[in-house]
Amino acid sequence: MKRFTGQVVIVTGGGSGIGRATARAFAAEGARVLVVGRRLDSLADTSKGFDTIATHTADLRRPEDAKGIIEAVISPWSRLDVLVNNAAILGNSPLRSLTIDNINEVLATNLIGPTFLAQAAIPHLEKTKGRIVNVSSIYGRRPAPDRASYYGASKAALDALTRSWAVELGRSGIRVNAISPGPTESEALSRAGLDAKTVEAILTQEANRTPLGRRGYPEEIAEWILHLAARDSWVTGQVLDVDGGFTLPTFDPTRD
Repeated sequence: MKRFTGQVVIVTGGGSGIGRATARAFAAEGARVLVVGRRLDSLADTSKGFDTIATHTADLRRPEDAKGIIEAVISPWSRLDVLVNNAAILGNSPLRSLTIDNINEVLATNLIGPTFLAQAAIPHLEKTKGRIVNVSSIYGRRPAPDRASYYGASKAALDALTRSWAVELGRSGIRVNAISPGPTESEALSRAGLDAKTVEAILTQEANRTPLGRRGYPEEIAEWILHLAARDSWVTGQVLDVDGGFTLPTFDPTRD
């Protein structure tokens, strides 16, 4: 039997990158999956080839959308086993030009949205002894200057919430963990408004700084999300780096 046969999963930010790979991986392992995002065409691309992937458009910046997401999964399937909080934006937050709108947009998407969606999911996760997997980032612990500073701050806060929720919800049998990906192939940089030359420079720099010599693939992150979402596990409150060694301290004796 496949790992997630009979289980129901929500994946936010499911229209591309890690979210898309995660939704497809769950479906391939027998789960029924609701992918959530703001772009219906992208969600439709995610669901192609899988009759067990349903789509739902919502804006996680609006806390009131959380109840609609839960209803969209409970109405047809009557249960919820796994919530993957993946939706996030990089934003644009260099300190010299930062505005309250910049801050609010990043925090609403990356922090407040996952909070209220998790809150709405609790009654259903209690029934299934379910799991929450938050998708964080290595930049929750590493400097992310200029455009990504508040992105990093939001991910640091998500790490803290992961640990706190694990304690709070553990009493109800709900496990909460987070994945902290390193540089991963996605559309995030281009969608953040960076020009092609800047994007290429960042991609090259990140690949060169990774001991394995390349950026990660969304499917590699998705596989570890599935591990943390497995029903039979004693792991909770953990933030797992999946980064190709990017965060390891390195010493190159050949450098001057």
